Amino acid sequence: MIVNPVLRGFNADPSFCRVGEDWYVATSTFEWYPGVQIHHSRDLVSWRLVARPLNRAALLDMRGNPDSCGIWAPCLSYAEGRFWLVYTDVKRLSGAFKDAHNYITSCETVEGEWDDPAYVNSSGFDPSLFHDDDGRKWFVNMRWNHRGTGTGLNPAHDAFDGIELQEWHPQKGLLGEVSTIYTGTGLGLTEAPHLFRRGGWYYLTTAEGGTGYDHAVTLARARALGGPYETHPQKHVLTARFDPASPLQRVGHGQYVEGPDGRVWHSFLCGRPLQGPKGPFCALGREAGIAECEWREDGWLYLKGGGMVPPLTHPEGPAPAPDLPVRHRFAASLPMEFQWLRTPCPERIFTLTGAALRLIGRESIGSWFEQALVARRQEHHAYRAETEVLADPPNWQRGAGLITYYNRHKFHALLVTHEPGLGRVVRVVSCPGDVTEALVFSEPVAVGPGALRLSVTVDGAVQQFFCGGEPVGPALDASVISDEGGVGEHGSFTGAFVGMVAHDLTGQGWTADFKAFDYEPHV
Repeated sequence: MIVNPVLRGFNADPSFCRVGEDWYVATSTFEWYPGVQIHHSRDLVSWRLVARPLNRAALLDMRGNPDSCGIWAPCLSYAEGRFWLVYTDVKRLSGAFKDAHNYITSCETVEGEWDDPAYVNSSGFDPSLFHDDDGRKWFVNMRWNHRGTGTGLNPAHDAFDGIELQEWHPQKGLLGEVSTIYTGTGLGLTEAPHLFRRGGWYYLTTAEGGTGYDHAVTLARARALGGPYETHPQKHVLTARFDPASPLQRVGHGQYVEGPDGRVWHSFLCGRPLQGPKGPFCALGREAGIAECEWREDGWLYLKGGGMVPPLTHPEGPAPAPDLPVRHRFAASLPMEFQWLRTPCPERIFTLTGAALRLIGRESIGSWFEQALVARRQEHHAYRAETEVLADPPNWQRGAGLITYYNRHKFHALLVTHEPGLGRVVRVVSCPGDVTEALVFSEPVAVGPGALRLSVTVDGAVQQFFCGGEPVGPALDASVISDEGGVGEHGSFTGAFVGMVAHDLTGQGWTADFKAFDYEPHV
């Protein structure tokens, strides 16, 4: 049984690819390093994280990238015995400009060492690579228009200025003239173009409506690659914008794939909102699903069974295995589900001692350059996480502990630190969605020497920290750690993480050792 979303917890913009009996989904990672997640499946039911290809400075360096920048909407494809990965590194979010740089890398195997990238252009984001039947390759991306009102090709949103197409060659780069092939529908914000060919038609899948609750997958087609493209009779193949009661919301942005058995599928991103103290919030960010589709006599693709809202389940086959607790005792390597922020130089922020994960305190929580924060995705609406930390900070400028993190405006942390007159203490430090980055502190609690067990429970919109089983600080608003949380929501479309953090505001690289990390879902 396929249960949507198939990739839970911050797996946005799913690019869908099949090679023989193997299925792959590549998703955005934004400011988290290494870049791009690739999951693999043989049955569309069970998925395993197999690679994060952008794992060295030559491929990706995001130091200084603002929150929610970095890797947007990768495209994974397979041709000529190689995997091809197209990706954008976005360097600016707010304001009129974007500074979105597009690259292509390739590799014979998903899990191998990917080539140094070829730079392509910076005209917009969400690029893809189309391999035509004649062997030529075409680069497609949306074009960003910084000029303001009244200057764009689609009046529904001036900045999203159409889908552009240009031939690309692995050795020669871009060839010929660039052309605009599609400007979208009245919904606007047309992005995420993916081309495919079937039955004498070129089909263009796009995402429209923004990545919020008006999101949609829009389809167009043309007899010639360069157009003109006509829009689908119902405009959108997938969307939940007309069904506010659906448990899957924000449906859009995906890619079409045909299976070896002739069945056809389309990936999509979605969110599963919960009700919080200030309204709905997606605790798990934007997640990835797949929906079976069908071709009808008019030559257009539709959701199988009708409608436009993808189903929660495709009933045939066994159900996925239940989620079990994940328990790590750190040894020689960092478990794959963990990531860090921005830097291609992880040796500057952590090492593995053989008995612990040693975080090297660097800049503050929320730095855009170098901070020691190693975390994993929140994948369930309710969970418990625990770590064991050995840390003896000599003053209040050092701290280490357990953190739930969205971005520099949205986090809660239980830190082991030092207060004059008390010595070693634990206290909760929060930035509850305040764009001024004002911190909220709980009262410090003195603790004795030795290792400490720090834990957190999250259940929907309620979060509580513990030290040694005793609660520390008040119950917290977990809805802050979400796309919609707080007042600093602009540009928030990633997801919630839970993990370990250390900082040293003296710049001396004070260290803290984390012996273990457990994540236990509560379903």
